[in-house]
Amino acid sequence: MTDWLARRGLHSAALAAELARWAMAETVPIPVWRDLLAQALALVPQEPAAELEIGAGVEPAHVGVLGYLVLASETLGDALRAYQRYETLFYGERLADVAMLDGEVEIRWPRPEQPLGRQGDGVGIAALVTFLRRQIDQPPPLSRVSFRGSVAQATDQAYQAFFGCPVQWQDSHVRVRFPLSYLTMAMPGRDPALRQLLDRQAQALLRALPASTALERQLQQVLLRLLAEGDPTLARAARVLHMSPRTLQRRLRGHGLSWQQWLDRSREQLARQYLADPVLSLAEVALLLGFSEQSAFTRAFRRWTGTLPGQYRRQHVALP
Repeated sequence: MTDWLARRGLHSAALAAELARWAMAETVPIPVWRDLLAQALALVPQEPAAELEIGAGVEPAHVGVLGYLVLASETLGDALRAYQRYETLFYGERLADVAMLDGEVEIRWPRPEQPLGRQGDGVGIAALVTFLRRQIDQPPPLSRVSFRGSVAQATDQAYQAFFGCPVQWQDSHVRVRFPLSYLTMAMPGRDPALRQLLDRQAQALLRALPASTALERQLQQVLLRLLAEGDPTLARAARVLHMSPRTLQRRLRGHGLSWQQWLDRSREQLARQYLADPVLSLAEVALLLGFSEQSAFTRAFRRWTGTLPGQYRRQHVALP
């Protein structure tokens, strides 16, 4: 939302203060998000469906490892399965249901306990549809999009123009339906090796998620970027999260963790996944975990598990 306001050159002191207030929050309550969105859209009252533009500005990278996992998939069907499997990495729970109906695919979302509202739903579905359009050359048109609630004629027309298909209102679910042929279309950025690597990372992160907090979920996503850059430090993580190191330390302490404890726990989970792949050398595993030298990884793994990486691999992996 902040990016959209900047692109449009829109200014509101009250909204800016509210956005700044929640910028450091672990989660933004849905009622607050609805109110912030309403305030932003009130700045362009002459535009009946400006929320679609906000949604269209969302990038895959905004969802961390899940976004990259989807992009590296072989086909759109693979990407959709990856999204379903790892939806918890982004939302903290599985939300979407996928069904095959008469040669079409339908993704639908039931009414949550705290609905986002029509404008919030519009942001989310516009983001999804924009993602699909960006990934496929000459994508087939959508068959139908559905929303709860009702709108004025001008808004309905804006929605139909954006989605390029009939839009149904006052439905029981939010839905997106498209031809089954979509699923076999190749993803332009497909990379089987990267997909396998990201899949292992996602599985490792899911193992660390069951009792995790919203802050930890944010950190899990940030960590993969920091490891790839070889700079998994508290200071770097704080900069990426737009907070001070002291604030990040305080929040971690509130969850009974130090930065080093959280980093070690996540690295250990990832290490176990990487070591389960006999194709990866120990040096490559060390590199993926952000260690400058294999010896540093070896010492850390022994500290975490009481055994050496090579011994762990021989004991737990059936080598070809």
